[in-house]
Amino acid sequence: EQPIFTTRAHVFQIDPTTKKNWVPASKQAVTVSYFYDSTRNSYRIISVDGSKASRGGCVIINSTITPNMTFTKTSQKFGQWADSRANTVFGLGFASEQQLAKFAEKFQEVKEAAKLARDKSQEKTETSSNYSQESGRETPSTNQESGRATPSTNKASSMNGTDDEKISHVPDNTVLKSENDRLKTAIEQSNSNVKKWETELQALRENNVRLGDTLQEANSSVEKWKTQAAACQEENTTLKKKISELEVQCKEMNKEKERNAQLTVRVQQLETEIQDKEQELENLRKQAEIIPQLMAECESVSAKLQAAELANKESRGKVATLQGEVEDSRQKHGHMKTELKKFMDVLDGKIDELHEVRQGLSKLGIDN
Repeated sequence: EQPIFTTRAHVFQIDPTTKKNWVPASKQAVTVSYFYDSTRNSYRIISVDGSKASRGGCVIINSTITPNMTFTKTSQKFGQWADSRANTVFGLGFASEQQLAKFAEKFQEVKEAAKLARDKSQEKTETSSNYSQESGRETPSTNQESGRATPSTNKASSMNGTDDEKISHVPDNTVLKSENDRLKTAIEQSNSNVKKWETELQALRENNVRLGDTLQEANSSVEKWKTQAAACQEENTTLKKKISELEVQCKEMNKEKERNAQLTVRVQQLETEIQDKEQELENLRKQAEIIPQLMAECESVSAKLQAAELANKESRGKVATLQGEVEDSRQKHGHMKTELKKFMDVLDGKIDELHEVRQGLSKLGIDN
C-alpha cells in the first residue's frame, strides 16, 4: 500500500449505544491518509494516533472505501461517512474549509476509482466464466480432431524423429480420459450455473413484472394521493384562515379581558377611596358636634387671654419702673464704689502714716 493523500484532522466516532452523540477518538489533530493497494486494487482511509507511539501506535481509522459510500459535509469544517463493515460512522473535524473541500474531492475520486475497479473485476469474472463455458463446449471436438489427427502426427514424427520421440508425442488414453472427465464436470457445472442463472433471470423478469404492476398501482395511488393532498391543502388553507381569524378574535378578547381587569382594579381603588372619604366624613361629623363646646372654650380662653394681656401690660409697666430703679441703684452703687475707693485710699495713707509713727516711736525707745 502507498499513501496518495495525507491531511490532519480531529477524528470522531459515533456513540454505539445512542447512535447520536460523537465520541472523540483522538485528543488532538492526527494524520489521516488515503492508501492504495495495487495488488488488491483497493483504497483505504487509515489514521494512527501518534500520541500512543510508545505502545506501537493505535489505529483509530481503518476504512475500506466502496462505491456505495458517501462523504457528507455536515458543517463548514466537519464531514462524516458511514462504514458498514466496521459498523460505525466516522467524523473528521478540519482546521479550515479548504482542507475539508480537498478531503471531500479526494473521497469522490477514490470512490470513482473503486467503482471502476469493481466494474473491471466483474468484467473479468464474466469473461472468465464465458471462456470456461466456451472451452468446455469446444473440448470434445478438439479431442476428436486430435484423435483423428494422430496418424498424421505419427507420420510427421516418423518423418522427423525416432520411435521414442513418436511415443513421447502420442498422448496417453488415461490422461485424455481424465481431461475429458474434468471437462465434462466443468460443462455440467456450467450448465447447472446456466440453469441457475436462467431461473434467476426468470425470477428477475417476474419481479420486474410485479414491480411494473406495483409501479402502476403506485402511480394511480399517487394520483389519488395528489387529489387528496390538493383537497387537504385547500382545507388546510381554509383552516389556516379560520385559525388566523380566531387568533385575531382571541387577541381582541384578551385585550378586552385586560381592559376589564384594569377596570375592576380601578373600581376597587375607587371603592377604597369612597370608604376612606366616608370615614373622613364621619370624623368631620363627629368633630362638628364638638364645635359648640370648642367655641365656648375658645370664648373663655379669649377672655382669659385678654385678662392675661392686661396683666401683662401692668407687669410690663412694673418692669419698666423696676428697670428705672435698678438703673438708679446701679448709679448709686457706682458712686458709692468711687467714694469707698477714695476712703480706702485715705485709709491706706493714714495707715502708712501710723506705721511711720510706730517706727519712729520704736526707734526713740531703743535710743532711750
